[in-house]
Amino acid sequence: MSIKNYCFTIISIFYFTPVSFGQNIVRLDKTEITEINLDNEIDKLMKVANVQGLAVTVFNNNKPVIKSLSSYKNLITKELINNNTNFYGTSLSKPGFAVLVMQLVEKGILDLDIPLQDYLPMPIYNYKPTKKWHDNYQDLKDDSSYLKITARMCLDHTSGFPNWRWDEPDQKLRVKAIPGSRYSYSGEGLVYLQVVLEHLLNKPLEQMMQENIFRPLKMYNSSYTWQPEFEKDYCVGHNTAGELYEKDKDNDARAASTFRNNSRRLYSFTEAVLKNRLLKKSTTKIMFTQQIKIKSIAQFGPLRLKDSNTNDGIDLGYGLGWVLLQSPYGTGAFKEGHGDGFQHYSIIFPQTGTGIIIMSNR
Repeated sequence: MSIKNYCFTIISIFYFTPVSFGQNIVRLDKTEITEINLDNEIDKLMKVANVQGLAVTVFNNNKPVIKSLSSYKNLITKELINNNTNFYGTSLSKPGFAVLVMQLVEKGILDLDIPLQDYLPMPIYNYKPTKKWHDNYQDLKDDSSYLKITARMCLDHTSGFPNWRWDEPDQKLRVKAIPGSRYSYSGEGLVYLQVVLEHLLNKPLEQMMQENIFRPLKMYNSSYTWQPEFEKDYCVGHNTAGELYEKDKDNDARAASTFRNNSRRLYSFTEAVLKNRLLKKSTTKIMFTQQIKIKSIAQFGPLRLKDSNTNDGIDLGYGLGWVLLQSPYGTGAFKEGHGDGFQHYSIIFPQTGTGIIIMSNR
């Protein structure tokens, strides 16, 4: 069983497994499942899919009602996952950054539709890079298309940038499509927005996230950079054979990919989003409003350029930081995350306060 199918099987349990006994969890369709049944099914599926470690949180009425931690953070040492075990968050980084951006919009510091270059006193490519690679925009010197890119385009993945510059044969950054014209998943788009904000506010991403998101929510041990305290308790990624990946401790913060946290802190963030603690209700509504319809067959590879009507039935599209679908229970806002040895999935239904977060180190 693939990790993707495994995650969606757990979600199907969230909808359809019969009730036996114990604390009940209310599904979207108002039927129920017990905590014991859910734990038993998760354990069963972990064995079938050969998953080393898993953290699952279920939300009812805008708050976490089940927090399940299972198995190993390191298969070799047999150390178990606990509430403080740090996970590499992969692309779950993007929604957190999106909330920060929307806070700046609320404060009038940023407009979603003003070209980002307009906020800077000189072209982005004239700034001297200070990171390993991600703030180097020399490749855009002869590419005027980037001048059209706005914050909205970065958050809804219509910037026109590739996912990462190293996806290009020559590993040079370029605008691949007219900005705003087409959905194309892009970590580079989020990082471009990050770098502009860092120049505009004269603050690094890590400081902005700590001041505006992590500290207000008491999300201690959450960071977009590797911290020394993570050394004592962190998940190691495993490949399909159960072998360990070398731990990535890159200390350059990137809005699209470097969030590190434990499951307890991630559900604190999700609860705060559902309860509008970080944003006004009207702003949250904008964030969960479709900005662009997704027609592409696949998110990556050649099929990302081919369109289909396969997902028209759920009106699949991108909001600001989250992917959106329509269901009989209202809008579902979801985000997946993948990195070497890690696979995550989360979906929340803001109108019902129901959701689930799955984090695995497999």
